[in-house]
Amino acid sequence: MWKLAGLRVGTIEDRWPGEGPLGGIITALEDSAKNAANNEWNLIVSCDMPFLTREWLAFVCERAIRSQAQVVVPYSASGPEPLCACWHTAAAGKLRSGFERGVRKVTEGIALLRAEVLDDADWKRFDSEGRLFWNMNTAADYEEARRVLEAER
Repeated sequence: MWKLAGLRVGTIEDRWPGEGPLGGIITALEDSAKNAANNEWNLIVSCDMPFLTREWLAFVCERAIRSQAQVVVPYSASGPEPLCACWHTAAAGKLRSGFERGVRKVTEGIALLRAEVLDDADWKRFDSEGRLFWNMNTAADYEEARRVLEAER
């Protein structure tokens, strides 16, 4: 473990490397279940979303804490955004069961759970430009993100 701004964080190896993000989500949830802090909710965010904001992430987390769902997931024009969602630790069992039956798509994993969907009425107030869930997949995407962020300064 190492400290980051007073938080104890560490690295967890994916139990199913190369099998896609659903395996990584299950790995994180199962690890969270073993944590002595008894974490109920887990904010799982892709590392390639440069326009996420602290305010949006706080909103998602607050909604999750009040939710009866097993996953609180935003839905954008591109569809569900499960790599910017809050996942309940107890969802690990259902997700793992589906994974063991061959489910690999995160959206198919969500279908196994009680989901609360956050639509554009929930997230647009945090993102009037429509970039909140935009992700970088190429060097050109990275340069575009840099250009946008520098222009906003």
